Amino acid sequence: MIQDKEYVSGESFKYLGKQMRLKVLEGDPEGIKYSRGYLQLTVKDKTNVKRKSKLVNRWFRAKAEALFFDSKKRMFPLIEKYGVKMPDIMIRTMKARWGSCVRDKGIIILNYELVKAPKYCIDYVVLHELVHFIYRQHDASFYRFLSSLMPDWKERKRILDEEVIRSL
Repeated sequence: MIQDKEYVSGESFKYLGKQMRLKVLEGDPEGIKYSRGYLQLTVKDKTNVKRKSKLVNRWFRAKAEALFFDSKKRMFPLIEKYGVKMPDIMIRTMKARWGSCVRDKGIIILNYELVKAPKYCIDYVVLHELVHFIYRQHDASFYRFLSSLMPDWKERKRILDEEVIRSL
């Protein structure tokens, strides 16, 4: 959930590692279009902050679902040959982590805020959680295996921790 926003033209939102500006228009039908760095929000009443918030958050949630599903499709073949079953993805807002793995239920939980990160960072988090279906703990074996599949994972994690987290 994106909070502390007024949902007025010129306000900035982070999406896939880039800043985009909000442009609020009054009109009907209501909706959102993304084009050339702008998120164009059309609403019947420009003063209705709750409605604008709902539309923007719905748009980001739909984008997060599509991005996370696509990332899982890209990363899963790296793990599949080790007998891991295709997990389901759940999206939640989490304060302290990018993702978590619920091994016994075959679920990966991803932080909604990951939608702010570049795709290659989302891929890192998804692969990290997939590796937990093989290695439970963050031990040397876990990191050796992760490194064999994604040699630049440390750089991707650094970008998440230093650049993306500042905007949370």
